Amino acid sequence: MSTRLADVSAPPRPRAPAEPDFGRARAEAESALGEFLDAQARDPADDCLPPLVDVLREFVRDGTWLRPLCCHCGWLAAGGDPAGDAVARVGAALELFHSFALIHADVLDGSDLHRRLAGRYHGHDAEAAARFGAHAVILLGDLCLVWADELLLTAGLGEDDLRRVAPVLHAMRSEVLAGQYLDLGGEWTEDVLDRSWRALRLTSAGSTVERPLQIGAALAGGGPDLLRWCTAYGRPLGEAFQLRDDLLGVFGDPGTTGESVLDDLRRGKRTVLMALTWRRARPGQRELIRTLHGDPELGEDGAARLRDVITETGAEHAVGELIEARAREALAALEAAELPAPARRACAELVRLATRRTP
Repeated sequence: MSTRLADVSAPPRPRAPAEPDFGRARAEAESALGEFLDAQARDPADDCLPPLVDVLREFVRDGTWLRPLCCHCGWLAAGGDPAGDAVARVGAALELFHSFALIHADVLDGSDLHRRLAGRYHGHDAEAAARFGAHAVILLGDLCLVWADELLLTAGLGEDDLRRVAPVLHAMRSEVLAGQYLDLGGEWTEDVLDRSWRALRLTSAGSTVERPLQIGAALAGGGPDLLRWCTAYGRPLGEAFQLRDDLLGVFGDPGTTGESVLDDLRRGKRTVLMALTWRRARPGQRELIRTLHGDPELGEDGAARLRDVITETGAEHAVGELIEARAREALAALEAAELPAPARRACAELVRLATRRTP
């Protein structure tokens, strides 16, 4: 921080932009993470790590980076300087923690990353290469968790900052792992909808919006009332975000989203969308769900049959209504709050970003 001379007046502070500059906030978090990964590659614990850094760079490149943006909004809500450096580094640490959760989810649901790492196996045994890839994914996820801590602890935070942020961080980490456990699936039972909601709130909604908001607010000195507001606003918004994500995972346009509309169905993800479908399905439709949902070889014809069931039961429409209701709940919490103008604008824009993604 620069010092002021007694006889020199400080320059005027730049005015906050009329619209939230999320592009800048994301770029600063990306830059902070990029600099950290550069340092890890320059001075690695072993020469095996730089190639893993390259894999990680590619992994995070196309993410939503919503968690750093939520952290930024919480920071603004507590009156933090929009140009603050520490919040960008903390946001980068949150993105790295998110990468840990996603990478370990790859192990749980068998998606593509382990196959990419299997290609780094030096040998001709395909089965051994597959084991290597699966094990390497676990270690890459562990590395993200360790590095997220290191990035946080080197973000230039004071002891008071860390003391305020630590309880929220600890809660977020435990919640994510509890949610991943609930997300393991199992049989289609009558409590599947309850389990799906619990998993969504723990794994997705909390760690995506609510907890990053609270971390940003705590970092800027926000008190208990503001942290409770982060829950009132952030929890329904996080639920809306994940519900929209679940819809896009089945009905989205891969050319727009960059994601397959088969993966969630092939993995048998017990989303709220699928749990609502199961709850409303007739016996014949339930049998089709049992047969096709979770089939790793599911093709487009089978996926189309599942989509028809989702639509016919009204689950697709119901989830759309839930998204709208949760967005209204978040906006009502925002309307009732007394926040600095930059925070109010940013939080309103955040609702749009999180809930209005196109198919």
